[in-house]
Amino acid sequence: MLKKISILIAIFLLSTVSAFSAGGEQPDGGNEGKISKYDKGHKLVLSGKYWEKKADKFLKKGNTTKAEKNLAKAEKKYKKAFKLFLESNKENPNNADTLNYLGFTSRKLGNYTEAERYYLSGLKIKPNHTRINQYLGELYLNTNRKDKAIKQLTILQSCNCKEYDQLKEIIDGKRISKY
Repeated sequence: MLKKISILIAIFLLSTVSAFSAGGEQPDGGNEGKISKYDKGHKLVLSGKYWEKKADKFLKKGNTTKAEKNLAKAEKKYKKAFKLFLESNKENPNNADTLNYLGFTSRKLGNYTEAERYYLSGLKIKPNHTRINQYLGELYLNTNRKDKAIKQLTILQSCNCKEYDQLKEIIDGKRISKY
């Protein structure tokens, strides 16, 4: 069963790569056949999340060795993604989404001060960015600043979005932050 899932994932990943290499429309202005650094970084973040979920499953089964190996793979993905987002930010500065991912990958790598700096820079550009506000709230909780997390929740209050609900549940202790 695991082999079948792995094969399906590999086929999916290969098909998405070939779609980009076939010259599909690109969000960066049409560099045919070239995937942007931002898009490469985004794919690495998704891959890092996948390895973390796998690690969680192994931890639940009590297999810490396999969990640690999967977490190490996730960390490598986040490190590579961070570098790509830095390059993307140099090429296209002042993009709130890129700054969000710089904050996210910094936080995943344990660099909370750096993550906060990126999140706050992103909010200067786009104050109502729902993900940045949610992730910054989670970072504040992780660094024992619940009052600041509640402030981020207040900013999200009128968005009618899942980010508000998720942050509220984490603040209320009904949910554990998955990021």
